Amino acid sequence: MAIFLSVVIAVVAALHYYLWLRLIRDPGLNGTLRHALTGVLIGLAVSLPLSFLLSRAFSPGVNRVVTFPIYLWMGLVFLLFVTLLGADLLRFLGWVGLRLARGPAPPDPERRAFIARLVAGAAAVGTAGAVGVGAYLALSRLVTRRVEVWLPRLPRALDGLRVVQLTDLHLGPTLGRDFLEGVVARVNALKPDLIAITGDLVDGSVEQLRREVEPLTRLEAAHGVFFVTGNHEYYSGADEWIAHLRRLGLRVLRNERVAIGRGDDTLDLAGIDDHHGGRMLPHHGPDLERATAGRDSSRELLLLAHQPLAIFDAARLGVGLQLSGHTHGGQIWPMGYLVRLQQPYIAGLVRHGETQLYVSEGTGFWGPPIRLGTRSEITELILHAGPAAHA
Repeated sequence: MAIFLSVVIAVVAALHYYLWLRLIRDPGLNGTLRHALTGVLIGLAVSLPLSFLLSRAFSPGVNRVVTFPIYLWMGLVFLLFVTLLGADLLRFLGWVGLRLARGPAPPDPERRAFIARLVAGAAAVGTAGAVGVGAYLALSRLVTRRVEVWLPRLPRALDGLRVVQLTDLHLGPTLGRDFLEGVVARVNALKPDLIAITGDLVDGSVEQLRREVEPLTRLEAAHGVFFVTGNHEYYSGADEWIAHLRRLGLRVLRNERVAIGRGDDTLDLAGIDDHHGGRMLPHHGPDLERATAGRDSSRELLLLAHQPLAIFDAARLGVGLQLSGHTHGGQIWPMGYLVRLQQPYIAGLVRHGETQLYVSEGTGFWGPPIRLGTRSEITELILHAGPAAHA
């Protein structure tokens, strides 16, 4: 934890120093304004690592009041950094081009200060507008995505099976009971046969969020509600959450499988621990081989795994369809390009060998209450019996 916090503080300090250079020093602001804005920037920098500690100290209601503006600033910092870095790159390329075309030119401090003010102003106004749009999309534009998937081993009797996937709700600092109640109502209106929650349900302890998650008891599905852990459950007390969710009536799958259907008209549903579980707690961690041991390979196999990384084992062990989350689709453009460095797929329905994978962009969001280029989603998957080539 100490190492993680040290890294967070170092990154936050570096980002805010860069913003200070580009938004306060380079534009040549006068002494009073410069000192005032420097103080504000230092305070905002301190608030970011402090928010991680505050989120564990107060009730969910107080947390949302205290941390919401801090998380909004987190998103603004990221977008300002990307925008200013892009501007610096363009200015550098322009400088190289002029130097090659005209040769060395004497420095022009006034021109440099004018360009710095122009870039700083445009970046501040543009990113503030983007944050406003992104916050609106994140907080009011939850969509229901309908995805049809053809599975060759699915029994004809299960053709049309409706699976609703929820993932990455991140209930806690910014989203709470009211949000979950709305999600539950929309899910039940879809009349699903099966509900799958693929991790990162919470950011906080059972003691903190007991009341926030209570609406989960009202989820309705003919074959039940299933859950697998995400990495954030391990930051929040995974064993306690597993026990609590079972008390709420959810079936938590930990490297195991169950049969869905009746008699010969069944498919196998497997669920594994999060990819990082073994690093956090003993006797945790994904083990798909254990979950699939002894199964009839002629039966269709649906896998719940929080991280898309599980697709490599899934393809090797004959999974027909894997449902995952974790990536948020990148959440804020251009974060998706960084996510691709760690995950093989970040959104949508894809094929990996003979296995299909659906990666949800997430039902909630983490950190900044902002979405740009992505959408919060409830996913309704309709499973069909037939060749996967139709997918």
